[in-house]
Amino acid sequence: MTTMRPETRLDRRYSDETATATDWQEAEARLTAAELFWITTVRPDGRPHVTPLPAVWSDGALHFCTGPEERKARNLAENPHVVLTTGTNTWSKGYDLVVEGVATRVSDDARLRELAAAWETKYGSFWHFEVQEGYFRHGAGHAAVYAVAPRTVFGFGKGEPFSQTRWRFA
Repeated sequence: MTTMRPETRLDRRYSDETATATDWQEAEARLTAAELFWITTVRPDGRPHVTPLPAVWSDGALHFCTGPEERKARNLAENPHVVLTTGTNTWSKGYDLVVEGVATRVSDDARLRELAAAWETKYGSFWHFEVQEGYFRHGAGHAAVYAVAPRTVFGFGKGEPFSQTRWRFA
């Protein structure tokens, strides 16, 4: 895991009196373990686009892949700002995370091989990727890989106690 030390703050306006700020290491562990994320990008006309996808936390960033002709890739070509969310679909238990940042294309084949191994370790052999010329290759298709280093992350503890922690990265 990364050694980033973000500014951490509990937002008392949205937290129970007994709540404390969640440690970044705990949030990072949750990002590492999460299987499903929802990514929000912005269409060229300003409308939002949201879709689920798998992602891998590695070296202080969330990584995802998408085909170059998919809506999210086309959106990122116009506006690289994204939000990735993960958590539980319940109100009174669990923990949700919202990661805000800029998606940056990863095209170095050595780094892509590391990420391909991480994908397969996390998700199994269905997610086996070959790496060639700056892309993941899977069957007949290929996918661009993006890294999102967080600028701001919000954590929402649900249940007893409810809490909202914000981490800001320099």
